[in-house]
Amino acid sequence: MSSEQMLREKLRKIEALFAGAATKGEKIAAGAAAERIRDRLSEAAGKEKEIEVKFSIPDVWARQLFIALCRRYGLQPFRYRRMHRQSIIIKAPKSFIDQVLWPEFEELSAALTTYLSEITEKVIREEVHGDTGEAEEVDEPRRIE
Repeated sequence: MSSEQMLREKLRKIEALFAGAATKGEKIAAGAAAERIRDRLSEAAGKEKEIEVKFSIPDVWARQLFIALCRRYGLQPFRYRRMHRQSIIIKAPKSFIDQVLWPEFEELSAALTTYLSEITEKVIREEVHGDTGEAEEVDEPRRIE
């Protein structure tokens, strides 16, 4: 199994975890997991009022992931005019944001960051230079007084 296939499987498992999958069969059905999460959102919306929450996500890849995750569950991310690009606002029940959306985003983001870091380091090591370690730390030169 390739590293990309392993990442995709891990992302499906994370989604199944947040969908509250009860059986192993349910955990395999990623499409059903997304539907269960949308059902949880509808249930929360029926019980509590939506709130407007502003997220600040400076990393372009993480922001793209967060926006896609919101859209997947039927939320419409937006920003007001003149807001920074890193600002994303959504309207949703607080319990859904706190218990599902943000924790799932953090797990997915961590998995993708690990994957992107590994791929980047591999390409640099193979195509630029084999040593991808940090720069050496040295003492500052003495000042002439």
